Amino acid sequence: MIFDNTLNLISNSYIFSKKKIRSLYLGSNIYNRKITPSINSSLEYHPSPNLLDSLIKYNKKKIGIENYSLNKIWDNKNLKEKDYKNLNSFFWLFSLDLKSSKKSTQDIILQWIDKNHKYNSKSWEVDIVAKRIIAWTSNSRLTYEDSSTDYKNKFNSVIKKQINHLINEIEGSELVGDKMIGCAAIILTGLSYQNEDRYLKTGLNLLRKLVKFSFDNDGFPKSRSIRQLCFYLKYFILIREWFKESQNELPDFINENIYYLGQAYAFCWQNNKVDLLFNGNNETNNIDFDHYLKKLGYNFKNQSNELGGYASLNKKKISLIMDIGPSPDKKFSSSYQSGALSFEIISNKKKLISNSGYFQNHNHQLNKLSKSSATHSTLTIDNSSSCKLNKNKNSKVSHGLKILKKNIVFEENYWKINASHDGYLKQYGVVHERAIEFYPEQIKFIGHDKIIFKNGVENLKFEIRFHLEPNLRIMKTQDSKSILIDLDGEGWKFNSSNNNMNIDSGLYFGKKDFFVDNHNIVISGMTNDENQTIKWEITKI
Repeated sequence: MIFDNTLNLISNSYIFSKKKIRSLYLGSNIYNRKITPSINSSLEYHPSPNLLDSLIKYNKKKIGIENYSLNKIWDNKNLKEKDYKNLNSFFWLFSLDLKSSKKSTQDIILQWIDKNHKYNSKSWEVDIVAKRIIAWTSNSRLTYEDSSTDYKNKFNSVIKKQINHLINEIEGSELVGDKMIGCAAIILTGLSYQNEDRYLKTGLNLLRKLVKFSFDNDGFPKSRSIRQLCFYLKYFILIREWFKESQNELPDFINENIYYLGQAYAFCWQNNKVDLLFNGNNETNNIDFDHYLKKLGYNFKNQSNELGGYASLNKKKISLIMDIGPSPDKKFSSSYQSGALSFEIISNKKKLISNSGYFQNHNHQLNKLSKSSATHSTLTIDNSSSCKLNKNKNSKVSHGLKILKKNIVFEENYWKINASHDGYLKQYGVVHERAIEFYPEQIKFIGHDKIIFKNGVENLKFEIRFHLEPNLRIMKTQDSKSILIDLDGEGWKFNSSNNNMNIDSGLYFGKKDFFVDNHNIVISGMTNDENQTIKWEITKI
């Protein structure tokens, strides 16, 4: 133990020293000269700002540049981290009225250049640099047109200087999302400036590496994150539209990845038009993105029953979706939630059974809580989760789980999803197997949760939770044998004969970084030295 602690101390000291030396180098005049471009060229391609409609949350009411305090905008030293990043990314340019003063906009950029022309650890982070380049270039009607030669030279030079820095730093970034934005910025610069093929080639090569690193063989993110899937699709489409608009030849791998990501998007969203709360997803309401896709001529379809570790069965206003995938590799698990074999039921575009969602802020204690198995509609053993997470900031998976078997049946009058996992095997000697059947003619779901013992451990507390969205009304019948659910006028009955069944209070994290009280149905009991099967039913009444 002492030896392990000593090794960790030495390792942490080495990493700290390495980062400190790197930071000193990046702030040095040597590095500044290295990334300063030797040749200056002009901005030739002016991308349309509306190509970023899928990524930018516009204010419905456009504002004028005059609304900003021009002389003080870069002097506020008391900004919160989020506000500082938003200000320095310049994505607020997309909210400006195009009738705003070009001179005032360009003066603000000049002020920024004067204060930040050299590397700054805060304002030159990978994601901030990438967003800033995209914002400046995409809003060139305000940021570049009708400016002086001196201004254009400074603007062009600092764009390329930031890109040179981005190319140096992007592969060292720990966040794949930042890598994606960085690749987009490098590619855009290569398209926007003549005689800068090296930027275009570098950006495309980095993007190929990112795809190989981050996507599985079906083109689904290895993180199994639906939110990340949508993020990747939006940026790939943006890059494709830049190529088309600038009249450059489009690489085949861009189209290929859009096809696979689009298939996955149709599977996870368009087949139901309801957000699935698995593995880091929130309520995102992609209707606006659907309009964006339609406007640009994209049409994705997917009738598969399984993709990305999820099973999805849909027909006649009823959908059953279940997580039947393993936990992702540690490096892709920062947003993973321990919800193995959790499921959701959708009736008439409304959630009957849900998961609790995800609290995204890693600095908040609710982030770790939302990653626990208890916030999912699945089984927990001994108040533990099916995966072990590290106790660091991003709480990645330290001990994952594997799917031992799975089977999907989808027939006219009978559905079934059956799977098992080993998440509780090492600690408790338990395998969890779940089978959910649906009988369309009766509109009835029947579930069997099996607790299968490999080592014969006794007296473990188990709970099976079924989470409900906050707006659902729920009550026990007088005989306490059933629970009634009112799904916006639809009546459903839940029962589990011979099991202890109660209504419990919980927290719902469906909306990003927000929580509200909800209810969940809980079946609880104690294990014995024999295999147990807990049966439950959900029937429309």
